[in-house]
Amino acid sequence: MDFALTESQELIRKEVGALARTFSLDYWLDKDDRAEYPSDFVKAFADNGWLGIMVPEAYGGAGLGVTEAALMLHEICASGAGTSGASPVHFYVFPPTPLIKYGTEAMKRKYLPQIVSGEIVMAFGVTEPNAGTDTSRIQTRAEKKGDRWVVNGRKVWTTNAQHATKILLLARTADRDPAKPLKGMTLFFADFDRTAITVREIHKLGRAAVDSNEIFIDNLEIPDEDVVGTPGEGFYHLIDSLNPERIVVGIEAVGIGRAALERAVQYAKERVVFDRPIGKNQAIAHPLAHAMAQLDAAEMMCLKAAWLFDNGKPCGREANAAKMLAAEAGFNACDAALQTFGGFGYAKEFYVERLWREIRLYKIAPVSQQMALNYLAEHVLGLPRSY
Repeated sequence: MDFALTESQELIRKEVGALARTFSLDYWLDKDDRAEYPSDFVKAFADNGWLGIMVPEAYGGAGLGVTEAALMLHEICASGAGTSGASPVHFYVFPPTPLIKYGTEAMKRKYLPQIVSGEIVMAFGVTEPNAGTDTSRIQTRAEKKGDRWVVNGRKVWTTNAQHATKILLLARTADRDPAKPLKGMTLFFADFDRTAITVREIHKLGRAAVDSNEIFIDNLEIPDEDVVGTPGEGFYHLIDSLNPERIVVGIEAVGIGRAALERAVQYAKERVVFDRPIGKNQAIAHPLAHAMAQLDAAEMMCLKAAWLFDNGKPCGREANAAKMLAAEAGFNACDAALQTFGGFGYAKEFYVERLWREIRLYKIAPVSQQMALNYLAEHVLGLPRSY
């Protein structure tokens, strides 16, 4: 049993970490305050070839696995960029997965190089106001008309819609069959046509630099060649990316926790109260040590799950456990860090409050803690389905 990263994986950590840290904590504070997309950060990662980390080499990417993508996104988060930095890069890693596996050769040759270069900005349209965890309930509809599809409906929590050029869109193309509720949905890689799509931004707790939106789709026309995979099988084409995304989101949470912990430990060494550094007090030291142990354990579960996936082995148990444990560990680390700073933790200029706001999302998305536990209870422990 070998727990060591390969030489190339260690190099990814080193190079990504160094690149990410060229963007300071003040840079991210400014982006958060202005709610401004970090275009220059994304460009730096595109110019250095990182956006195509999982895109096959034949289309200009690096052709690497989930493990390498996880290491990259961990280092982005751990640099202090947090979700504000990880999310824009994340959207070049996972939404394209169905396109890579199920897209036509013409589609892959046309779009994948543009994804690698950062030329395309992607949105992801699955969640709806009345269809979150239960994707079978989506109501956005695509009707076939000749060699085109006409789409009407709405989506919510659509990232990047303010400036997206393409959208990976899931729509119903057949009525919902209660016996097979996940069939009858089709996946499209469509132009983000703003004459047919209206965008309303959602103002939220954290990650202000990366927009979240509700979109309203009115007679969006999509040509046949932009269908990804088989019509009616769109949900199943998305399933392949569920476990990898949970793994990577988990390790992002670990990275955010590490960024907050790094700040808190330094502060605990330097802050003197009653003639002694506050880190000398167990009430300060123990929560930080506990946070470190939790982060280490969660990271190991994330990397185990990534290794299993990359080696073609079942990983549903590990992926769900990794996401759930990492979200808890990341949040606990950020909360302990903020508490270590005391009143200063509440001030933006000490940076940890942004990480604390951003990490809260990881207990909700892309799968809630409760749904991860439901999976483990039903599929691992063999308990009756609870919903």
